[in-house]
Amino acid sequence: MLRMKFPKRYVIVLLTFICTNVCYIERVGFSIAYTIAADAIGVNQANKGMLLSMFYCGYVLSQIPGGLAAQRIGGRRVLLLSFIFWSLICGIIPLDPNRVTILVLSRLFVGVAQGFIFPAIHTVLAQWVPPQERSRSVSLTASGMYLGAACGMLFFPSLVKHMGPQSVFLVEAVLGVAWSVIWLKFSSDPPRTDLPKVAMPKVASRDKIKAQAGGIVAPRTVKIPWRRIIFSLPVWAIVVNNFAFHYALYVLMNWLPTYFEQGLQHSLQDMDSSKSVPYFNMFIFSNIGGVVADHLIKRRIMSVTNTRKVLNTIGFVVSAFALMALPLFSTPSGTVVCSAISLGFLALGRAGFAVNHMDVAPKFAGIVMGVSNTAGTVAGIVGVGLTGYILEVAKASNNDLTSSETWKIVFLVPAYLCIFSSVILFLFFQRVKSFSNKGGLFLPLRFFSFMVRQDSNTGISHVSVPLVKFQSPNCIPHMYKN
Repeated sequence: MLRMKFPKRYVIVLLTFICTNVCYIERVGFSIAYTIAADAIGVNQANKGMLLSMFYCGYVLSQIPGGLAAQRIGGRRVLLLSFIFWSLICGIIPLDPNRVTILVLSRLFVGVAQGFIFPAIHTVLAQWVPPQERSRSVSLTASGMYLGAACGMLFFPSLVKHMGPQSVFLVEAVLGVAWSVIWLKFSSDPPRTDLPKVAMPKVASRDKIKAQAGGIVAPRTVKIPWRRIIFSLPVWAIVVNNFAFHYALYVLMNWLPTYFEQGLQHSLQDMDSSKSVPYFNMFIFSNIGGVVADHLIKRRIMSVTNTRKVLNTIGFVVSAFALMALPLFSTPSGTVVCSAISLGFLALGRAGFAVNHMDVAPKFAGIVMGVSNTAGTVAGIVGVGLTGYILEVAKASNNDLTSSETWKIVFLVPAYLCIFSSVILFLFFQRVKSFSNKGGLFLPLRFFSFMVRQDSNTGISHVSVPLVKFQSPNCIPHMYKN
């Protein structure tokens, strides 16, 4: 009997998809369980925001160290160790809102542990997935986050109602340990025979390996060009958009349960499956964005740069208007529709900014991703904490949390951030391929023109002095000649 060979890299992609799924089940599960437990004993909104933001305080500390650890000891080992660590914490820590110190420390350490996961995933995917398959693989892996959030929102309110808040921690711990066992059994470092052959001119062995890896991992002998990264306008465009994306996502993820419970006076435990629709929408739109982007680029309907800008702008602007409309509805169904549109188009926008770190710095994509993801985590700290403070100030001013005016500013802040960040990326992002020489590229941007130059040694794109024309036709990548 003939057996169909199933490439091992597909197994790795599937496991990383499940990995992100379980991580977001944990995040949404805690916000649901803690919100119900804290409201039951009258914890104020500022303290709730402080505790919910502690996860992101730990998360931001381990972003760049996570990338460095994955590069030194391997992403496979880092994923396993971080999963075991946060799973054990969930299994042994009691969910008691009165024991604030224990909860603060536990969320801090869970955040630190999960901060290693996404840099490790990028390292693993860079080793296993060839460039021509990477866009859809990354989109599928990222969409696991939203499917996990949807599953958490769908099942945990009922679980809390029948078995109490502590049951959420136990389920999360079991899921984490189960994934760790599966990962240990089925994952491995990639043998060269499993990598698909890539047609390319004959080059030295070391250069060929780097080319097959898509240039993601820089040689150890190359010094990380921190100055060029910090002063690169395209990099800052990615950072600003990552901040806005995660500000909106984390505010909705952590405060929607409170909005349903106190703003709409409607219990999540009594709602049907519609409460999970916003996150299922993110799962669908995230994959649609990856497929549409690949189609536009492969068929040369749009250049890579224009594809990124169009999807990012459409996603963020539509999401912003949905956020503005959200507090105008006083029914659960209207809130579900607005949040579904907002989160869905926000996920569509990931096909713009979230892939750009490979465009502007192919040799240091992991480092740029770490810097960008750090900004996204800071957005979680600021957004979740600030929202709690805004609501507590509103209560002190004798504004009822059931009033739409109280919640309007909560949703307007991420809406304005989305619009602002989409304008920044539209103006300042440009994709420049690596050049064999230190060529430059002058790209007009509406009223301004900037020279986008990519250093042949570091692969970092940066914008220098304003100019108004192309330096040489030979330095224009083919996608700009279309």
